[in-house]
Amino acid sequence: MLRFSKTTTGTVLFTLDAVLILAFWPLVLWVSRPDALSLFFLPGDARGIDYPLFDLLLLFAMGMYRREAILEAGRSLTRVPLVVGMGAALAILVSLVQPLLIRSAVMPGGRDQAMLFGLAVVVFTLCAFLARLVIDVLVRRRVLRRRLLIVGAGHRAWDLLHMLGHEGSSLHDDVTLVCDPSQEEVDPRLLAERPDRILSPPDFDVAAAARQVDADLIVVAPDERRGMNLHRLLECKKAGFPVIQYLSFVEREIRRIDLKRMELGWLVYTDGFTFGALDRFLKRGFDLVVSSVVLVLTAPLILFGMLAIRWEGRGPVLYRQERVTRDGRVFSILKLRTMRVNAEAQGAVWAAEKDNRITRVGSFLRRARIDELPQLVNILRGEMSFVGPRPERPMFVKELAEKIPLYNERHMVKAGLTGWAQINYPYGASIDDARSKLSYDLYYVKNFSILFDFVILLQTLRVVLWPTGAR
Repeated sequence: MLRFSKTTTGTVLFTLDAVLILAFWPLVLWVSRPDALSLFFLPGDARGIDYPLFDLLLLFAMGMYRREAILEAGRSLTRVPLVVGMGAALAILVSLVQPLLIRSAVMPGGRDQAMLFGLAVVVFTLCAFLARLVIDVLVRRRVLRRRLLIVGAGHRAWDLLHMLGHEGSSLHDDVTLVCDPSQEEVDPRLLAERPDRILSPPDFDVAAAARQVDADLIVVAPDERRGMNLHRLLECKKAGFPVIQYLSFVEREIRRIDLKRMELGWLVYTDGFTFGALDRFLKRGFDLVVSSVVLVLTAPLILFGMLAIRWEGRGPVLYRQERVTRDGRVFSILKLRTMRVNAEAQGAVWAAEKDNRITRVGSFLRRARIDELPQLVNILRGEMSFVGPRPERPMFVKELAEKIPLYNERHMVKAGLTGWAQINYPYGASIDDARSKLSYDLYYVKNFSILFDFVILLQTLRVVLWPTGAR
């Protein structure tokens, strides 16, 4: 049986998409124009790999490889033609710009371009359908599975199984638990649901249990590690079984930090939270370039928003409010006004579902994210970054820092217009929501890189076009 112990389901799906698209692309070129195939490998030709590249880029940006997209196959399939069409349209745009930038670039004629666009959309859509059909069959037949051996069968092990079932990057895991009865009690929920998957090997022989289930990975997740026989875990490593600590596994698998089981010692000794001068220089350059381009492209939307606010009634079109950014510094954020002028006459409160302070125009601007666009000016000023934790108001930061451990650590980087929490967690307006979003913010701060910023920027397109939780 095939084994994908180190590969996520989304990665397998992306690979299938890429293989099918690249396999059929030469045929599309040949059908659209027989002599186009001879130009396939010329770097200056607009008919080279632009269409496959942008198709895969848009499929990724629109979240078609995320866990929920794979699980909700029917909903995803209805979106595939739209996403593929967006990628093809972007390829056409690039082909129109190429001759202006590259003198040797060849631009196909209008008829050739139209035929190429139509064929690309049809063929790439069929490729995407076929790839998702294959993935569905593989998941149903339990081919894309991992064999996990969890050391521990207490509350922490139960939490881990819950997270894997709801957020794990692999859609199917065969999980076996190893318990040392002399060290911890088995969680009653595990006894009720998985009584046949809990092993208690003699003398806590974890390596023997790993060989018994042919484990791909051993996750150490006991409720209490003091007194654990580490020599048994060392035997597992010597036998060739990868061993990983609970918090490191959650970070890698769920792509956030588990604040409920957080151990400060792990945070101190694990890699991350490093920001060199080059990192900050590249991030600032990234901010200047991206915010300038986006500001130019979205200027008509900002103007439209201003006119709509003015048409609805009197009052300022821009809204300024104190927010907190890197190192706890306070700055004035710029937004299009979406609430009544006297919305906070009784003091600052959390936003709420169906907030009656929001105007009709403001409701639309929030759903479309147009109200956030003036913050591009804050980015150009250096007060914010394009990617980072969302800026909160000083009074809320003080309250949250008193109730949530490590909350101020999110201020190690500048506040952002978009961020890892924003694209993974719906809009929240409570202490519990703030705690959940902090788990993503800390993951971003700990694993910061320019490439990570680029990934978040791409996936923001999904949140903008298919908004979830916007208020």
